[in-house]
Amino acid sequence: MQIVTEALPLQTETADNTPAFLKGYLHEPDPEIERDQYPAIVICPGGSFTHIPEHQAETLAMAFYNQGFQAFYLRYHFIDEQTPLFPVPFIDLADAMKAVRRNSDDWHVDAEHVAVSGFSVGGQIAAVYNGSWMREWLLKATQATKEELQPNAVVLGYPVIRLDAGFPKDDTLTKALTPDVEEFAADMLVNADSQPTFVWGTADDTVVPAKNGLVYVEALQEAGIPLEYHLFAHGPHGMALATRQTASKPSEKSAHVAHWFPLCIEWLNQQFDLN
Repeated sequence: MQIVTEALPLQTETADNTPAFLKGYLHEPDPEIERDQYPAIVICPGGSFTHIPEHQAETLAMAFYNQGFQAFYLRYHFIDEQTPLFPVPFIDLADAMKAVRRNSDDWHVDAEHVAVSGFSVGGQIAAVYNGSWMREWLLKATQATKEELQPNAVVLGYPVIRLDAGFPKDDTLTKALTPDVEEFAADMLVNADSQPTFVWGTADDTVVPAKNGLVYVEALQEAGIPLEYHLFAHGPHGMALATRQTASKPSEKSAHVAHWFPLCIEWLNQQFDLN
């Protein structure tokens, strides 16, 4: 039986009356197979830091739910809600991870197998988080422990990695995000504590150039972080599942690109020893 949690407000100390929330799609314990815990994934959707496509976010969450995950999506802060926006979305994600871990018994989550996923600008949130969850500023902002904030795997789809690598297209959005683009360059934050990462994108993405994923993969390799990387030849930005469930136009459907999802599930199952 599917349970949809109420949207859970996240208490972010850097902003009053926070609009951030976490929404989950949860399995109940299954006595027939003696299973009362499930791996979990927290999804950061895209949306150019101005909105999130909630239907797409829900469909992505349900796809992971149908593969046996307790699946959540995060509605983080947008640029008209905080100036400059950074680092608040990263704190939002940390608060979400803290909430999942602190409610793991009630939500039937295996607290040792919690992944983070991000798409487009949500990919930047997830990638920066992968290099920051262990840092003192984030631990202090959330009043959490490293064990509560640590992702056990990271999944990135067509991610923004650096704000000087083709997205944003103009300085207006960049300045609304941060006065220092180097501070939140995810490839520069990769370190020995960054977690195993799955990255995918398309070579002809004109919104977030593929070089974003490439520089991040290179940084992971240099740091010795386990990774898997898939760069598909063709496909526009924002394909999500690359199926009719998430496609807003025909070009966003591709049976070939859609292989990223079963490949990702196989990879997660291997990382979490679920096979």
